[in-house]
Amino acid sequence: MSNSSKQQETVIGTVDEALPNTLFRVTLENGEKLLTFLSGKMRMYRIRVLVGDKVEIILDQYGGKGRIIRRF
Repeated sequence: MSNSSKQQETVIGTVDEALPNTLFRVTLENGEKLLTFLSGKMRMYRIRVLVGDKVEIILDQYGGKGRIIRRF
């Protein structure tokens, strides 16, 4: 199964709180709060995410968490 066949939903949110181990609490545009973590490439290149930043998130298909893939 290739990645192109999977449909991943991306949303935009604002970082509210920075937690240990590169976890973040993010408020989505629709007002929902979500626990998110940094993607591997963002960790590898040490891209910093601060409180108040707008970020793009891929939602977990099972719900509950999301992965931050881009910082605006």
